[in-house]
Amino acid sequence: MGRFTRRRFLVAASAVAATRSLTKRLGLAQTPENEAGDLKLWYTKPASQWVDALPIGNGRLGAMVFGGGAIDPIDPKDPKNDKGTGPVPTDPAKETLQLNEDTLWSGLPVDGNNLDAKNYLPAVRRAVLEQKDYHLADQLCRKMQGLFAEAYQPIGSLHVDCTHPGPVTDYRRELDLASAVATTRYRVADVEFERAAFSSAPDQAIVLRVSAGKPGQLNATLWMDGPLVKGVQAVGGNRLLLTGKAAKHIAGAGHPGSENPVVLSDVPGEGMYYAALLQVNAEGGRVSAHGDRLVVTDATTFTVVLTAATGYRGFEQKPDTSQAVVTERATRQLDIALQQNYSALRQRHTADYKKLFARVSLTLGSKPAASQPPSQPTDQRLANFATAPDPSLLALYFQYGRYLLISSSRPDTQPANLQGIWSYQVQPPWSSNWTSNINVQMNYWPAETCNLSDCTEPLLAFMQDLSHTGARAARETYGLPGWVTHHNIDLWRAANPVGMGVGAPTWANWCMSGPWLCGHLYEHYRFTRNREFLRARAYPVMKGSAEFYLAWLIEDGKGHLTTCPSESTENDFMAPDGKRAMTSAGCTMDMALIRELFTNCMDAAKELGIDEEFAAKLDAARARLIPYQIGKYGQLQEWSVDFDESTPGQRHMSHLYGLYPGGEITPRGTSELAKAARVSLERRLANGGAYTGWSRAWAIGFWSRLGDGDKAWESLGMLMGHSTNLNLFDTHPAGKTSIFQIDGNFGTTAAIAEMLMQSHTGAIDLLPALPSAWPAGEVKGLRARGSVEIDLRWENGRAVAAVIRPDFSGEYQLRAPPGQRIRSIASTGEVPLRTHSDGSIGVTLEAKRSYRVEFA
Repeated sequence: MGRFTRRRFLVAASAVAATRSLTKRLGLAQTPENEAGDLKLWYTKPASQWVDALPIGNGRLGAMVFGGGAIDPIDPKDPKNDKGTGPVPTDPAKETLQLNEDTLWSGLPVDGNNLDAKNYLPAVRRAVLEQKDYHLADQLCRKMQGLFAEAYQPIGSLHVDCTHPGPVTDYRRELDLASAVATTRYRVADVEFERAAFSSAPDQAIVLRVSAGKPGQLNATLWMDGPLVKGVQAVGGNRLLLTGKAAKHIAGAGHPGSENPVVLSDVPGEGMYYAALLQVNAEGGRVSAHGDRLVVTDATTFTVVLTAATGYRGFEQKPDTSQAVVTERATRQLDIALQQNYSALRQRHTADYKKLFARVSLTLGSKPAASQPPSQPTDQRLANFATAPDPSLLALYFQYGRYLLISSSRPDTQPANLQGIWSYQVQPPWSSNWTSNINVQMNYWPAETCNLSDCTEPLLAFMQDLSHTGARAARETYGLPGWVTHHNIDLWRAANPVGMGVGAPTWANWCMSGPWLCGHLYEHYRFTRNREFLRARAYPVMKGSAEFYLAWLIEDGKGHLTTCPSESTENDFMAPDGKRAMTSAGCTMDMALIRELFTNCMDAAKELGIDEEFAAKLDAARARLIPYQIGKYGQLQEWSVDFDESTPGQRHMSHLYGLYPGGEITPRGTSELAKAARVSLERRLANGGAYTGWSRAWAIGFWSRLGDGDKAWESLGMLMGHSTNLNLFDTHPAGKTSIFQIDGNFGTTAAIAEMLMQSHTGAIDLLPALPSAWPAGEVKGLRARGSVEIDLRWENGRAVAAVIRPDFSGEYQLRAPPGQRIRSIASTGEVPLRTHSDGSIGVTLEAKRSYRVEFA
């Protein structure tokens, strides 16, 4: 994997009191004060670089809102600017929206499989299992690698340059998570100005409203640009059309061809055409075209409505839609959106968004204190976290993760990628694709527990697509049935092992993403109990994956079934000759994922009353998988042989999958394995592990599953101090700088939910990992497996009350927080409680009723 650089993150400071009177004067919608208390990210300076801007999105259309613009325009076509210009001087009177559309990718469908790969498979297995020559196995694995995947691409940027007769004062920009609106407010002399931006899912448009507190005070120039733009032109007197074409191919750093990484082509289908179209409507002034720009003169308000379209026709289709047709699509979308006035656009957007966001609330700290608006801007709160830990900032971070998932993953969109839907680069880090050896999976860890099950639909549809391209990969790369995917996936659903002979096998040849993704299918069923989904969608895909791994397993010569070649994600080991090696057999994660896949398939087949014979085959194979092993340090072994890792502080901790997000290792059910997992975690962290945001998020999840809330809190503090940017984006170190990766945001949101409630063991555990730093708080709307919704309140470190709302009638198990017991459960009257041997309480509940839980 190549290293990428970006300028150091700017940390703004100095709080300035911001005005609220403009909102009242213009009659704009306001969030109730108790909601507004800590659901806003706010700042006193514009973003001076991309990574500090605020994201808005509707799942398909995304924008980064800067709250200002560069004083000296930056040439987006200059290749050196693709890596970021770093902080630049900004003008708060300007506005910049960097734009994305989730199907704009480089490339076209290709068969990336290496057709000679399967001829090397027997030799790899001999090298590992018979010769114990792990270095030879590494060399042979490189001969099995195919083409690299393609890259996510940016549309360009919208610039709105307002001019004023005096300097800007009382500046404030904010992102309101309660309404999904990014707002900038400031004053010039005695006139107040506001810019409000949102991305509407109902109307499939990005909307920007610019308002002045006095009539006729707005004068602005609107223009667009971008690194892949072919042209910008005014259409009529108030529309602006941007057209462009994505690259035919993007070669990542270190890949073959990376000396000329961006391959452009004018041939239709070799890279897709795209278009962005906007219209400006002014009140109290006029709009006119001046060349390739629009000019607003003497307006009181003006509204920009923008839509975008691409030539994407599906993952198996060449993207050869003409520019004219793509532009017509964008035009049609815009015409439909403009049937609504601004008030209707905003109301429809907010109502749609709140249906998802308002399902869950979280307060960390006493309610009166938590409801007060923070007196410091978000960047200052973040900077102060190490010396003044602030649980309420983590509650904001938790809700920000939910906001980001709603904004980047909706039904009928693409799944959230490495950067969600937000990327300004033609050559983004790791192609901003779906890296599937943890990253895309982590993106969806919070979806079910945090009551955003609807947002998983793009991932579920994505897997159905992958089962098709993955069947080709299984057949062409390995000569096996079923379907398989590896560690890099793009818009074209690339399923082959990438690398082209230069990739490290520990990531390029890792072939276990299919079972990991299948875990999400079955989890969706466990949380929703949607039997039709299990029958029609989940089980066929899961079965296809199981068919591959049933054929993939081979004898290890010691009575067990194993996998070979096998890689522990991005980690290597010290071979017997004292040198580093990567390829072995039966890595712990392989066994955990296959065991989970087979178990889920067997349970699904039983639930559906089908495939009894196939389930029996899975059961027989599962019984022969290599079991978990405890190594010489008391750690959970990462490999089937007790090798020493060459990088004890590796960020990947794949052998702990069974602890989290899997559920096979638990302190109650498998105490010795849980102890060994803790040793592994402690050893990783002691050697510098979890140095990336997503890895730290994973560590928080591990501590939560181990029931150690204080250790989870410690890691949360490290995340805030070392892996969080001023706009709360998760970061990943790269040389002397850091880059944005969204997975850590999602992973941390999921881990916070795990600290408060868990349900993977069959019982609903309440406050299983509450840190002493959170003595009081309240959460509403978390979801548990079994299709149950939970509210929970605690004071002085002890649960005070809970509410349970099951969607189905039946038997449920609950477990009180450590040191407490459940005293009663009641709806219209108390229901009988049954105490189980494991300390949990059994209870019969009726669907669609609310039950209050009291504790002692």
